[in-house]
Amino acid sequence: MSNKLDSQNLASYSLKVIDDHLNTKSDEIVNMNNFIGSSLELEFTGDINCISCQRRVTKTFNQGYCFPCFQKLAECDICIVKPELCHFEEGTCRDNDFAEKNCNTDHYVYLSLTSGIKIGITRAVNLPHRWIDQGASQAIKVLKVNRRKDAGIIESEIAKSFADKTNWRKMLKNEAEPCDLIQQKQEILERAREIAAIAEIKIEESDDEITNIEYPVEEYPQKIKSHNFDKNPIVSGTLLGIKGQYLIFDTGVINIRKFAGYRVQIKG
Repeated sequence: MSNKLDSQNLASYSLKVIDDHLNTKSDEIVNMNNFIGSSLELEFTGDINCISCQRRVTKTFNQGYCFPCFQKLAECDICIVKPELCHFEEGTCRDNDFAEKNCNTDHYVYLSLTSGIKIGITRAVNLPHRWIDQGASQAIKVLKVNRRKDAGIIESEIAKSFADKTNWRKMLKNEAEPCDLIQQKQEILERAREIAAIAEIKIEESDDEITNIEYPVEEYPQKIKSHNFDKNPIVSGTLLGIKGQYLIFDTGVINIRKFAGYRVQIKG
């Protein structure tokens, strides 16, 4: 699902679907916020296409790719998950054009409050979308560097003693404990300066602006039950809300990103 943050700091979601019941064209973008509080059914048609080459497949890798694309595309390389392992300078990048556009560009190291406080990195152009994808209720920029590898080096070192993962169940239950992001940022920043000095990384420190994010959720689940299109092609119930990349039904939750490339019909 794509997302944006409106003027009231509310996350808004849209989804590309096949939709015959709402009199829309195939692959139209549908505003998912409009369905909250109503009955909704998603039906997996059985068709899966690689999100890159569009080849029909029976299984996807790395959230939507066929196996050949998974093996050859730069966006599926190990350095996307572990940017400190970037090998662009060794001349072995899978796609130099991709690297120049997506890796050798401004990146932020940030702190966000999801299931708890965590450190992360993202391209400057990905904010605040990255935070919304994670289900963060608050976030703050720590520093900016001019390439992904440098952000990865700083993050990987700090993550040795600081969380860099989200407990998705706690995030969906909205159980994150409040914290002082500015104080946490100052502690992280001190360590980041030391790492940057050793690695000869130029950093630009960010201001203390905190982004607060509200989610379109009428009711958070007390227990988490997951829907899976591979086990049951139909997901239905009353849509109680959306957070991160999850649709929250009264019957359970489903991670939409997990099923990238799946063709789905929506019935509202």
